[in-house]
Amino acid sequence: MSRPPTFVPPPGTDRLTVATARGEFAALATGAARAPVALLLPGFTGSKEDFLPLLPALGAGGYRVVSVDGRGQYETEGPESPEAYAPEELAADVCALARALGGRAHLLGHSLGGLIARAAVIAEPALFASLTIMSAGPAATSQGQIEKLALLSQALGAMEKGAVWEAMAALESPEAAEAAARPATERDLRLRERWLRTRTVQLITTGKQLATEPDRVAELAASGVLVHVVSGESDDTWPVEWLDAMALRLGAPRTRVAGAGHSPNTDRPQETAEALLAFWDAHPAR
Repeated sequence: MSRPPTFVPPPGTDRLTVATARGEFAALATGAARAPVALLLPGFTGSKEDFLPLLPALGAGGYRVVSVDGRGQYETEGPESPEAYAPEELAADVCALARALGGRAHLLGHSLGGLIARAAVIAEPALFASLTIMSAGPAATSQGQIEKLALLSQALGAMEKGAVWEAMAALESPEAAEAAARPATERDLRLRERWLRTRTVQLITTGKQLATEPDRVAELAASGVLVHVVSGESDDTWPVEWLDAMALRLGAPRTRVAGAGHSPNTDRPQETAEALLAFWDAHPAR
């Protein structure tokens, strides 16, 4: 479960709605309006706020950075039909976002967002200047995560959603258990609100995608889009060795962020921002 340190945007970051041919998407944006665009996609149970620690450095680095809630995530509306959250539908949303932002975007997807971003690049490579896959592997997640996703899906079908949140928080870590025992902070309340506002059908359907995603590395390589593979130095969702091998198959630069786990964007934002800027600067949009 992603846990951004805050839900409060830093100075110079705007909350906005991006209107596309496929609907409206809640977003955070920073940087000059005419700067090259970087589009950031959050992971499973996440939201646009997961990238707040990165935004100041990326905007200052010369980019118009837009992080979004996908359909059915947090502040972006979504239908109740499982078919609306099929991989090809979510990828089409990303392509529509890229068009609305002017095209030739540097695309970044974290975790589930990495799989969705990959599908968008495969579908319409001309829309993207580059793809950064952050903490997402070549295919389905590790077996341990697959088992957790199955339990979560069962719980969402049998329990009140707020009770599922409390159970997840208690199991996640000692820190989370301690937080549950003390008075709730504003951040605690916003994390819970995000969980409750994310569509249950979105969580169940995208959870299945994480557990069943096929290997599409060869298709991505054939797209011709430049790829950067980023992760922490440890990860139990996709082992870092899997990401190392994927980068080799793609002939892609590989960044392991020291001291980071599954979410380098929140674990080590400065180091992560530096790696992203170095890659984007070396491969400007044309």
